[in-house]
Amino acid sequence: MATKKVEYNESAVQTLDALQHIRKRTGMYIGRIGNGSNPVDGIYIMLKEVIDNSIDEFIMGNGKRIDVTLTDNTVSVRDYGRGIPLGKVVDCVSEINTGAKYNDDVFQFSVGLNGVGTKAVNALSSRFEVISYRDGKFASAVFSRGEKLEENSGSNAKERNGTFISFTPDPEIFNTYMWKEDFIEHRLRYYAYLNRGLTIVYNGKKFFSQNGLNDLLAKEIGDERTLYDAVTYTSAKIEFSFTHTHSYGENYFSFVNGQHTSDGGTHESAFREGILKGVNEFSKKNYSGGDVRDGLIGAIAVKVQDPVFESQTKNKLGSTEVRSWILKEVKDQVIIWLHKNPGDAEKLLDKVKQNEKLRKELSSIKKQARERAKKVAIRIPKLIDCKVHFNDEKPKGKNAKDLRDDTLIFLTEGDSAGGAMVQSRDVYTQAIFSLKGKPLNCFDLKRDALYKNEELYNIMRALGVENDIDGLRYSKIVIATDADVDGMHIRNLLITFFLRYFEELVVKGHLYILETPLFRVRNKQETHYCYSETERDKVIKKLKNPEVTRFKGLGEISPKEFNLFIGDKIKLVPVTVESLSEISSTLEFFMGKNTPQRREFIEANLISDIAVG
Repeated sequence: MATKKVEYNESAVQTLDALQHIRKRTGMYIGRIGNGSNPVDGIYIMLKEVIDNSIDEFIMGNGKRIDVTLTDNTVSVRDYGRGIPLGKVVDCVSEINTGAKYNDDVFQFSVGLNGVGTKAVNALSSRFEVISYRDGKFASAVFSRGEKLEENSGSNAKERNGTFISFTPDPEIFNTYMWKEDFIEHRLRYYAYLNRGLTIVYNGKKFFSQNGLNDLLAKEIGDERTLYDAVTYTSAKIEFSFTHTHSYGENYFSFVNGQHTSDGGTHESAFREGILKGVNEFSKKNYSGGDVRDGLIGAIAVKVQDPVFESQTKNKLGSTEVRSWILKEVKDQVIIWLHKNPGDAEKLLDKVKQNEKLRKELSSIKKQARERAKKVAIRIPKLIDCKVHFNDEKPKGKNAKDLRDDTLIFLTEGDSAGGAMVQSRDVYTQAIFSLKGKPLNCFDLKRDALYKNEELYNIMRALGVENDIDGLRYSKIVIATDADVDGMHIRNLLITFFLRYFEELVVKGHLYILETPLFRVRNKQETHYCYSETERDKVIKKLKNPEVTRFKGLGEISPKEFNLFIGDKIKLVPVTVESLSEISSTLEFFMGKNTPQRREFIEANLISDIAVG
């Protein structure tokens, strides 16, 4: 096919103003656009950007309450801080690189330091309103898609100092979207944990924390028994809390200036190393990191001037200078706590010794598994790998594209579905692992089951997480099974596998489920793919002489069609955990031995496809 030749001259060079650039290249500023079904979708990032400004006011000692309201698709945030200086209200929400956060005397520990956040919200909203109240006066402005519609100022003695911002995400950018209140409440709950004494009221529901990160751990652990009361420490620049449970793996909740760094970063790795060094120095031993931290759940929050994040969405801290002081402060405080609490110190060291013993007992089983794997194949059987991996070094060069966050592996049932995917996948970022059949139900099995079961062992090898999740080779692990009873069962077995042995992968948002269409509805002019019966029925009414195909399995979708569902328009549903405390009881109910309660649940919720009459 001939390529249209376009003249490259002065007329081809375009200059966009800052807010136009935000609308044109939205992903650069808020990450993924999404539709509200994922907690990292753009609408939640917009809300975070607005609330962050109010949190910064609280951090600087101004205002102890924030009101958040959601009405239809419009969100408003009212704080009681100092209020934006009245003469700069319009500039602060519309001029890139304008704000007080460049002044360290005004904002010492701020999340948003690049002067983009609120401007991006303005540019991406169909309606955006800002009002600042200061000392009996106010200044306000209303915008639409970054364009100012009106501006007012005057006196208002009734309102307390502070800032009010209201925005409606623009359907031109976000198409059809819907706010999920669970995601909003989860974020606000974290804000409360990180800011003791701050009250956040969301649609009448109050969030408040007296004990900071201790409250966060208590919420996550729930009724699960811990080995000892959580270690807790707070200073001007760092707060941390941790304890050991009876679960496998490690789980961390890390924050920088109030921002939840879900992908960790230098502060989290320094925290982990500080715990290890503290335990080793106290015990005069040289335990491995895995032995000391297996079963550990911890939270750390640090305050950093001029933090460097690896992206605009600020999920991972990249600042290297924080490592040394965090490591030292954590190590020193761990040693002090161990000396002050000899009874708990003994429990912690017993756990470490138990982990070490278990690791040595597993070593012979691991060796047998590796030898068995070598006999099968040099590479991992059933794995069709991609060229880029999540744990690769960052690409070098000014124009080098970083594809690491786009990498994913499909865990799919059988060779037929895998074959279609192989032909339609992106060879750079999409890998495929074809399952032989139904995986082993791992509920209540010990860790040695990972090495005794060939398929589970190969999944673990393919992911690169045998030692810890730092070796994870793919940003997303995608379960791709048929939309039938067997497919749902395989999906549940895989989710059980990850929650049992690699809980942290799920908590950190790496596990997803692939949505593929249930129906194809078409005539000679149009083809539509429908993900539900309701969607199918609507399309049938619109088309003349429609032909309807029901996809019973992934293998029935042709490679050409599959490309539509795993390409740019891929639909992924994240597997999320509301609270770690719910994992054990949920697995027990759904994957444990049959119980009368589960039978009653199935009978009450069973949907029959058989029409009676």
